[in-house]
Amino acid sequence: MGAFVNLVLRENEFVYNFPVDGVIRSYESNQLGSNWPCEDSRTEASLLHRNGFICGIFDGHAGAACGQVVSKRLLRYVSAATLPRQVLREQMMQGADSQSFLKCHNDNVDFVSMIKPIYEASFLKYVNQLLETPQRDVSSELVNAFLQLDEEISQEALASNDVRTMNVALSGAVACLVHIEGLQMHVASTGDCGAVLGVLDPETQQWQPKKLNIEHNADNMSEVRRILSEHPKEEHETVIRNGRLLSQLAPLRAFGDFRYKWSQEIMQQKVLPMFGVQAMAPNYYTPPYLTARPDVQQHELGPNDKFLVIASDGLWDFLSPSEVVSLVGEHINSKKILEPMRLPEGETTLQEISQQLAERKAGLTRKPVDQNAATHLIRHALGGTDYGIEHSKISYYLTLPRDVVRLYRDDITITVIYFNSEHIAKLHSDVDETEVTAPVA
Repeated sequence: MGAFVNLVLRENEFVYNFPVDGVIRSYESNQLGSNWPCEDSRTEASLLHRNGFICGIFDGHAGAACGQVVSKRLLRYVSAATLPRQVLREQMMQGADSQSFLKCHNDNVDFVSMIKPIYEASFLKYVNQLLETPQRDVSSELVNAFLQLDEEISQEALASNDVRTMNVALSGAVACLVHIEGLQMHVASTGDCGAVLGVLDPETQQWQPKKLNIEHNADNMSEVRRILSEHPKEEHETVIRNGRLLSQLAPLRAFGDFRYKWSQEIMQQKVLPMFGVQAMAPNYYTPPYLTARPDVQQHELGPNDKFLVIASDGLWDFLSPSEVVSLVGEHINSKKILEPMRLPEGETTLQEISQQLAERKAGLTRKPVDQNAATHLIRHALGGTDYGIEHSKISYYLTLPRDVVRLYRDDITITVIYFNSEHIAKLHSDVDETEVTAPVA
């Protein structure tokens, strides 16, 4: 049974080690589906024409279509928007397309030939809009990219009246996107995915979690107040009911889901003839009720920032941010046992070598079952108890029939990004030296 559990948990593992010394050392990701097909998507890429990285996790609902489309297209929009306008203009003059500004590391599938030209035309329109506007700060460009892509998903569905583009528009997806360039990290979040930073306290050597987003759901009272303020008082009893938007949708922001955004007229003319009256939500009086606008949090990376975990809500249903950071921190420490032994520089006594060997021997009892931290988290999410991992519990979750498994667990998708503390410290040192030597005006 243990071999079966390992096989299933490790099936979608991915690891990427960056070949050049930079802010990010590596990342690990994994995905365990519950829905069939899995409605989560993940994408990671290096930014071209500058030194940067971008990745995202996308949790779809009402089908996988919107999540799959947004996971590819959003990174392309953001990679173009955050490029200096002059470089963007030069690249477009040389015939660049939507894939010219990033290099994906774990994405071998492109859009089907019938749909790709539609998306390329929308991307070209978006880039032309960028070139007509001044460069904004990264946070503003991220917000604009989210909103523009969502608007184009709407326009594509209405213009083509094709069942495929309409399926993308009527299914939905929440998103958590991370953009890193230099020491600046931005986390843009729409919906209920989560991002938490693992910080190592240099004095206590204890792991500290730092949340980098707030989920948009009914537990977020400022989000509930925002939505209520946008609709008449007569609707306050029906806009959010039983913790769901119009008693149906759990996340309060999302891509797609245009049956909560389009006017009643569009719904009557375009949607109901194709999908029937059940496509119209109850108490649908004053749309839009939903937006794809993200909240963006900026963070300057420091030497004590060791890793970032982003994950769909399937993980957070089982583990808190504090538990996730502790588990990854312990995993980092235990993996050191598997590395070749290195003697300290300079003269070393036999006693010091003996002590180091004793520490490694003691550490063997903590040797991780999984090399991949994302798998380590999934294993603990499904099998964790007060007394350790219970593999029969994991096996139970993995063998539930397809028609009931969703009642017990959601799709789980995780990306763990490891930062290069030495390189980050050097960049901070270089900045400090520049400030010290700068001439006084």
